[in-house]
Amino acid sequence: MAPAVLQLTDVGWSVGGAVILDGIGLEAHEGEFLAFIGPNGAGKTSLFNLISGLLPVTRGRIALDGRDLTDLPPAAPARRGLGRTFQTSSLWPALTVAEHVRLAAQAAQGGSYRLWRRAGRYSEQVARTLERTHLTHRADTLAGALSHGEKRKLELALLLVGEPRVMLLDEPMAGVSADEVPPLVELIRTLHREEGRTVLMVEHHMDVLLGLADRVAVLHHGTLLALDTPEAVMADAVVQEAYLGEAL
Repeated sequence: MAPAVLQLTDVGWSVGGAVILDGIGLEAHEGEFLAFIGPNGAGKTSLFNLISGLLPVTRGRIALDGRDLTDLPPAAPARRGLGRTFQTSSLWPALTVAEHVRLAAQAAQGGSYRLWRRAGRYSEQVARTLERTHLTHRADTLAGALSHGEKRKLELALLLVGEPRVMLLDEPMAGVSADEVPPLVELIRTLHREEGRTVLMVEHHMDVLLGLADRVAVLHHGTLLALDTPEAVMADAVVQEAYLGEAL
């Protein structure tokens, strides 16, 4: 088995005495695709927020390559190779696709705004990233004019300029039309298998997840109900009763 890249040990999060996540312990291995499922309110996005540093861990430990991230500011995980997308797009409608990627490259490399404005400063990196995400033909298109599927690809492009080893994808298919789902799935599969990135993904499209995942983690009422292969999880009677339903 590949070495563990991300380690969660007895992780919990409470707000005002209410326990939202409790005793989450798992490892994501190098090059693994780990899917997260669970009903609304199970804690999936909250867990991603803890891992990426957007929420403070109230119990336990989160480590990346053995280095503790638990009490570090949100920028620290990104600097150490962890990238994140969100359920809701936060793009600038009046900036082009290429300008978005150029700005992300500037931020990743610590350049100033003045350098970002300098013609050609990041042109090679921008071109390479747009090609990887199949957005070259949309380079000069305003983000506000993109389809939902193209916006999701752009969000992946913004993630990739930082060359993360671990990618947290929070419902990347949300709002995407049926005909745009297959190319988006194929892009994510390429980033995982061909580029060897570790991927953690939350998604409600079960067919998509089961086709991509090496293992599936099931969250229920803020706890880790199951963690196993897709086949084992789908056959688990406890999981079926708690989340998938007896019909499965």
